Parts: sequence; structure tokens; C-alpha cells
Amino acid sequence: MTAAGTGRKTEGGSRFLYDSFDAAAARIEANERVADERWAALDYRLGLIDAALERLEKRIWLGVYGVAAFLLSQMAEAVINAATR
Repeated sequence: MTAAGTGRKTEGGSRFLYDSFDAAAARIEANERVADERWAALDYRLGLIDAALERLEKRIWLGVYGVAAFLLSQMAEAVINAATR
């Protein structure tokens, strides 16, 4: 059936019923793309933070080994001084 003078079918409901679902699907797809981009950006930033933490850890261990070497050299000096007296 067609509506009087419009040439459209009246069976099957309004086209706006189906258009709204298409718009909703497009909105969902857009939100998924945005979420994927945000996830990628978060992953990138976490990679940078991880690299920075690894560099910091290396520096801390270097400091720990430096302090240990200083203390060992002080102990060796004390032993040598005690042995020569």
C-alpha cells in the first residue's frame, strides 16, 4: 500500500524507526573507535612510564652499589691501618 499521493509504502512502519537504529549503531562504532584510541594512548603512556621506572631502578642500584663499595673501601682501609700498627 502507498500513502495517498506520496508514493511511499505504509506497511512496515516508519523509516525513522530503522534510521534511529542505524544512528545508534554508528554512535556505538564511533565510541568503540574512540575507546580503542584511548586504550592505545594509555598503553603508550604506560610504556613510557615503565621505561622511566626501569631507568630509575638502574640509577638506584648504581647508588646502592656505590655506597656498598664506599663502605667496603672504608673497612679495607681500617683493616690495613690496624695491621700496620
